[in-house]
Amino acid sequence: MGATSPATRYVIALGSNRRGRHGSPANEVRAAMAAIGGVVNASPVIATAPLGPSRRRFANAALLIESGESPPELLRRLKGIERAFGRRAGRRWDMRVIDLDIILWSGGAWSSPGLIVPHPQFRHRAFVLRPVLALVPAWRDPLTGRTIRQLAALLTRRAG
Repeated sequence: MGATSPATRYVIALGSNRRGRHGSPANEVRAAMAAIGGVVNASPVIATAPLGPSRRRFANAALLIESGESPPELLRRLKGIERAFGRRAGRRWDMRVIDLDIILWSGGAWSSPGLIVPHPQFRHRAFVLRPVLALVPAWRDPLTGRTIRQLAALLTRRAG
């Protein structure tokens, strides 16, 4: 059903700011990494400031995985992992035990109902770009043509 080749690579962003059955937010991120599988490389888990109304710091990381799944198939599996970890539907920016997002994939750009790759906001979020930079600094954003290293440098300049 539209499966991609086994060599398809994805960059997945992970975040947590709520304790769950695996313990601290950083431990939730590490447990989610193991649950996703197909890991080629993983960034360090970093602590980041919250966005929106949440007051709790986040643990964030990124994974480079290989999968034979199409982007929508992988998204369905990631949403299932979120539910298994206790993620509840709720307000945007609320506390969450785990958040898993497809940021990039080796097939370039993808758009379907409920899924846009590359993730529309990843270029503007240091908590995503910093871990992704640790994994794939030379990977190019298929929409801008810029490398992850260039996107991170642009974001740092704008923030400074």
